[in-house]
Amino acid sequence: MPDWDAKYAAAPEGLFGNAPSQYVRQIMARWDFKARSGLCLADGDGRNSRWLAQQGLAMAAVDLSGVAVENGQLLDSKAGVYVERTVADLVTWQPSKQNFDAVFLMYLQAPAQTRLAALRSGWQAVSPGGWFVVEGFAKAQAAGEAGPGNPDLLYGLEELQRALAGATVIEALSGRVRLDEGERHQGLAEVVRFAARKA
Repeated sequence: MPDWDAKYAAAPEGLFGNAPSQYVRQIMARWDFKARSGLCLADGDGRNSRWLAQQGLAMAAVDLSGVAVENGQLLDSKAGVYVERTVADLVTWQPSKQNFDAVFLMYLQAPAQTRLAALRSGWQAVSPGGWFVVEGFAKAQAAGEAGPGNPDLLYGLEELQRALAGATVIEALSGRVRLDEGERHQGLAEVVRFAARKA
C-alpha cells in the first residue's frame, strides 16, 4: 500500500492539484442536480470537497491519510471555506449521518474490498432522492498514460452496478478522456463515470 502520509507531506499545496475533477463540474452543471449538502469519500487533501463548498454546498469529507486531512484544512482556510474533515479507513468507516444530498467517490484506486466498502457506506449516506457519483480509472487503463497499472485497483461498470443494484442509474459510462487535473491526473485515460440517485 502506498505511504499516503509521505506523499501528502511532500505536496502541502495539493498532491493532485487544486482543480476539481472534470466530472464533478459536469454533475454540478446538470439542471436536475440540486444538492445542498455533500460528502466526499477518499477525498485526499480536498480538491473536490473544497470546490463544492465554494459552490455553496455544506460539505464533509473522509480520507485515510491524517496528513492529507491536515493539508486540506489549511487549504480550506486559505480558500475561505469550511469542510468537516475526518480521518478514517473506508473499510471500517460508517457515516455518522445518512442524509447527504450527494456523495462523491472520486478516484479511489484501491483493492476491491476497499472499493466495495466505500460504495456500500457511501450509498448508505445518501438521502432519498440524493445522488451518488463515482469516477475512477477503468480496467482498460492498465496500459494507459495515467493511473495505476495494477488491474486489481481499477474499476469496471459491472462492479458498480452490482454494488448499487437498487440505484436509479443516471449515467454509467466507460471510455477514454483526456485529463487535465493537476500534475498526477494528466493525459489520455480510460475512466468509469457513474451517477445514480436513490429512490
